[in-house]
Amino acid sequence: MLQTIFESARIYDGLGSAPFVTDLAVVDEKIALIGDLSERDALERLPCEGLALSPGFIDVHSHSDELWLADPRCLSKITQGVTTEIGGNCGTSAAPLAGAALERKRREARSYRVDVEWQSLDEFFSLVERNRVALNVATLVGLGTTRSCISGPSDRRLEASEQREQELLVREAVEHGALGVSSGLIYEPSRYANVAELIGCSIAARSAGAPRYVSHIRDEADGVLAAVEEALAIGAGAEVAVQCSHHKAAGRRNWGKVHRTLEAISQARAAGADVGVDAYPYVASWTELATLLPDTVRRGGAVATLERLRDPEIAAAVALSLDLQRDPALGGDTWHDILITDAGHERNDAVAGYRLDDLARRWRMSPARCAIRLLVENDLLVQCAFFSMNEDDVAAVLGAEFCSIGSDASARAFEGITARGIPHPRTYGCFPRVFGRFVRGRRMLSIEEAIRRMTSLPAAQFGIAERGEIALGKCADLVVFEPDAIADRATYENPFVPAAGIRHVVVNGRAVIRNGEVTPNLPGRVLRNGR
Repeated sequence: MLQTIFESARIYDGLGSAPFVTDLAVVDEKIALIGDLSERDALERLPCEGLALSPGFIDVHSHSDELWLADPRCLSKITQGVTTEIGGNCGTSAAPLAGAALERKRREARSYRVDVEWQSLDEFFSLVERNRVALNVATLVGLGTTRSCISGPSDRRLEASEQREQELLVREAVEHGALGVSSGLIYEPSRYANVAELIGCSIAARSAGAPRYVSHIRDEADGVLAAVEEALAIGAGAEVAVQCSHHKAAGRRNWGKVHRTLEAISQARAAGADVGVDAYPYVASWTELATLLPDTVRRGGAVATLERLRDPEIAAAVALSLDLQRDPALGGDTWHDILITDAGHERNDAVAGYRLDDLARRWRMSPARCAIRLLVENDLLVQCAFFSMNEDDVAAVLGAEFCSIGSDASARAFEGITARGIPHPRTYGCFPRVFGRFVRGRRMLSIEEAIRRMTSLPAAQFGIAERGEIALGKCADLVVFEPDAIADRATYENPFVPAAGIRHVVVNGRAVIRNGEVTPNLPGRVLRNGR
């Protein structure tokens, strides 16, 4: 007897093909039959007339990591139709951990009431497997994390012996199941890595079987083209695939530059390079407020940065620098373009939801002084949404045939410990927004092409086997949705709202969403090396 039959569904295979209407059956964890199953018996039959059935969505750019342990239900992801997510992005991963990296992870995880009981990636994955999780999970190994294991927050070039030690950590993580390496070249201490260091680590990953370099590039604003060229050079030097994460051109004076970066990537692809990008369908990014600080202030890590900001003379100089940086007359974005999403400490939760200039007026100080006070009082842990992009640019990136979809958000709940602050709405609405805004709204993607960007394309880019496609024998990761109604409902003011139009979500053959309701099932798997 068959397990589940989806009756009369409009099936999108994930490859971009035209849809077709028929039945689909699941047995155990696999797609068992496709065709007329009206005469077959099944434990469960789900009517799907008028509904789309596609492979489950793959979120290529997640920051969940230890949150898989904090709340394994992963509600913000499964309610969007996500059945697989990839962590370890932007140079930061759950493992390997040692020295300063271990201490930092302990501090970060403590805020979610997670005890760091692991050091290697194998130990972390084993803990996730024992704890169970709702969706499939995979990870990259972060080169900021490995660097921190070796040299802490130091801004110096690594010694040759330290480089070899870092490469050994990378190879070990790949042997434990990492999909490749990631860099976050605006974050501490990733940004101190030079091209030679990044090539060496990428070669180490390739030699262990994961030829993939994924990068939050060194500059997404004025220097975005040079930063893309650096990423391409690393890929060529290491002979690995390159993925430019959450691709954009930030800041009004840089709007339109994505056409040049996409052309550079297209030329590299035409010459034989394996290069892709991913993006989210919003005009606001979401990152640390501390990224505004001058390099000279951030050097040496959080302790050194805070010591400088507490010096009145240095703080005054930094405030002047920030005011000039955000002067619209000089082409800068305004302070109103910064929305505080999380102060980092529960005692200051009340500031979440303020625009920075509005909070400055409340505190009766300049916006720059307000930003510095926020950072000092909250140990640099302030997170903000930056309204720095143009939607035409976002559309241009999403329109590139080599662009997959990534939320750039962690898996959260709708209440409780993982629902702190006011998260970016992409946390709860990224994938449905593509359909609502860019398929039905701007009509720039067909539904089958949007699905390809969320399924078979990311599976190919990141080496995820047996998923991302509807075909006999493939893993039964499936989403059933209303094609004319699927849309995001989360907003910057109220992000804690599930998407509309999601009917059923199936992970490894078991429903995690049935008839729009969350089930207690936790059928997800750890995909070591994508399998």
